[in-house]
Amino acid sequence: MTTQATTPFLDEARWHGRLFDGAWNTADARIDVLEKATGETLTRLGHATAEHVRAACASAHANQTAWAATSFEERAEVMRAAARLVKENEAELTGWIVRETGCIPPKAGVELKMAKGILEKAAAMLGEPQGYVLPSVDGRISLAKRVPHGVVGVISPFNFPLILSIRAVVPALATGNAVVLKPDPQTPVTGGIIIARVLEEAGLPKGVLHVLPGGGDAGEALCTDPDVAMISFTGSTAAGRRVGELASRHLKRVQLELGGKNALIILDDADLDLAASNAAWGAYLHQGQICMASGRILVHESLAAGLVERLAEKARHLPVGNPALESVALGPLINQRQLERVHAIVTDTIAAGATLVAGGTYENLFYRPTVLSGVRPGMRAFEEEIFGPVACVTSFASDDEAVRLANATEYGLSAGVISASVARALAVGERLNTGLLHINDQTVADEPYIPFGGRGHSGNGESVGGPANWDAFTQWRWITIKGEAPRYPF
Repeated sequence: MTTQATTPFLDEARWHGRLFDGAWNTADARIDVLEKATGETLTRLGHATAEHVRAACASAHANQTAWAATSFEERAEVMRAAARLVKENEAELTGWIVRETGCIPPKAGVELKMAKGILEKAAAMLGEPQGYVLPSVDGRISLAKRVPHGVVGVISPFNFPLILSIRAVVPALATGNAVVLKPDPQTPVTGGIIIARVLEEAGLPKGVLHVLPGGGDAGEALCTDPDVAMISFTGSTAAGRRVGELASRHLKRVQLELGGKNALIILDDADLDLAASNAAWGAYLHQGQICMASGRILVHESLAAGLVERLAEKARHLPVGNPALESVALGPLINQRQLERVHAIVTDTIAAGATLVAGGTYENLFYRPTVLSGVRPGMRAFEEEIFGPVACVTSFASDDEAVRLANATEYGLSAGVISASVARALAVGERLNTGLLHINDQTVADEPYIPFGGRGHSGNGESVGGPANWDAFTQWRWITIKGEAPRYPF
């Protein structure tokens, strides 16, 4: 008796060398997707050009009206079915995420749990009120109703590619938009193919979602295409500024979630062991390649030496290696260019007077968890988003100084305050220029049900997620109704 092999959910035969528009179409140019820990080719996808983007936008525009006209129950069921598929295929999807992004399996689990939650939340939001009855003159009904933009373009990054793609794609689709997604070409399976496959199998109509991994020309085409009404972008501040300029010039709505240089403030009454645990997690999770990473660890001067000692001990013993083969805490950085940038920031900061306490070395793309003490304003490690596993420790003498140091940045994404007194921590936190604030926690946190967004150079005041999704992916339409047309004096 023989057992028939089961076809994998992410069967490469379906999408190898192809692009997605509801079907899998062969592309002339290809992207080699590398396994980050080994540098070996993991798979190959189609490479989208500006011409592909223009065709996709036209198709999305043509198919959006019919999709928006489907009942909210039908759209919600697509989202629920996709959530079930994420759960059912968790083990297979985890392997792809680990190898493509270089993350440890628990981080892949977080992405999948979030993706499932985002899909379920998108289904649930369709049962919420979608407008208002407004006061008006006698004899007239006045309504305000949420309506979709039309076509939404989504540009997503490499670090948490599944979450940072699906958090825009899914609520945009749920509210009746069509979507053209350009995932980062370094992580197109996690940031694009997984989403295409679960929605395809869940019954999303053809032409409503397009997945086009490509370069800067594809992104620029998406930002300027006349069929696109909105751009949702997650990435660096420099790239986000360019996206905002292009899209705004063409009168598109723009939602930007950009970089961060987030402060974790440890007050003088904090438990040092707990504080060190929070600081290490916030600085080293996913090799520090998180926009919410604890990029500046601000600690009261009375605790600074003890915190540095504890952080260094953790850094020296955290295992680094291939997360697909070993039980490790840190995997590789995304590419050689990023590794060189991380190391340059570390060496320049040491040259400027900071002390290297642990780490500061690397092998291939594996950068050792690093501790720098005595980091001050003006040093690169204080000013710049590192996107690497570097804990930068700065001491302060008073709560007022801690606030000044935390706010001494153009960014404003996330902050944490650790103290034995919740009231004191809240008083400090309320003075911080940040979109996300965590009391007695480090700076890295996200949930499917919350409005996520930053201030300053971390965003443009737009949020995505939870209650913010109605604001982000729909616009108001005013509707009035009279029993019969009135006679006017003209």
